[in-house]
Amino acid sequence: MRVLVCGGAGYIGSHMVKLLAGAGHEVTTFDNLSTGHRWAVKWGIFVEGDLLDSAALTKLFAESSFDAVMHFSARSLVGESVTNPALYYLNNVVGTFNLLEAMRTAGVRKFVFSSTAATFGNPVKETIDENHPQQPINPYGQTKLAVEKMLSDYAPAYGLSSVSLRYFNAAGANPDGEIGEAHEPETHLIPNVLKAALDARRRLKVFGADYPTPDGTCVRDYIHILDLCQAHLLALEYMAENEGAYGFNLGNGQGFSILEVIRTAEVVTGKPIPYDVEGRRPGDPPVLVADSLRARQVLGWEPHYTDIQSIIKTAWDWHRKEGE
Repeated sequence: MRVLVCGGAGYIGSHMVKLLAGAGHEVTTFDNLSTGHRWAVKWGIFVEGDLLDSAALTKLFAESSFDAVMHFSARSLVGESVTNPALYYLNNVVGTFNLLEAMRTAGVRKFVFSSTAATFGNPVKETIDENHPQQPINPYGQTKLAVEKMLSDYAPAYGLSSVSLRYFNAAGANPDGEIGEAHEPETHLIPNVLKAALDARRRLKVFGADYPTPDGTCVRDYIHILDLCQAHLLALEYMAENEGAYGFNLGNGQGFSILEVIRTAEVVTGKPIPYDVEGRRPGDPPVLVADSLRARQVLGWEPHYTDIQSIIKTAWDWHRKEGE
């Protein structure tokens, strides 16, 4: 297939581009490089551009023919979305609208959307399946849910088939060490833990150690980046036989606490990870774990990296290489 990957220079997008190319698909990356990296796009064609630029999108679809589009071009920092919601509604909602309209004009009718567990808000049960209420508690989650609703409306009206994949915590790196996670600023736990292992001057911050969990720290579900990308490939296959708008939750199905991640990283790296406990952050639920049974049953998806040590090791191999 000829696949357009919007946001293909970012962490998840670049891994997706590599997997698509390896599977024999023709890939084009469209990215404004605001948070992505040109060096991460090593496969297919690269086009620099912005989803807010309708003329650039018109030109892109006029000059190239695509069978499907994957969309990873979102602003994704929860705190930033609270202090600057306009940026999130503009980029995540208006940008996606522009993309969908360009697809509609060009007759492209398959769309895989990078959604998030943030659409669910505060959990009402420990494992979150697709029937869990979607009640976001921040603008980031609201914008992602707005796009999911848009896709539900576009399906019957315009014949656009879509799969929204709601991630929990993407982690790890390609085992060959060619690409990995490089955000600025870095807000994700595992890369920050590993940066503390690489730099003795850094100390990790643990927000809250008095939660109703076994060790008092938050429990989260970590899914390896390759398992995540594999689900996107399966979503493409699914849309070949199924029209309409669909949503699936993607997670490991297991929860690991912050302290478990730190202790496992110490084993993987052979280095101490110094940390300081600070107060809870508002809006952090004690436990967030996915129920991905539907993705397993319907898409035939099966995660291969199911233990936290193997996930952290792939990330460590990349971060250590980058630090050399």
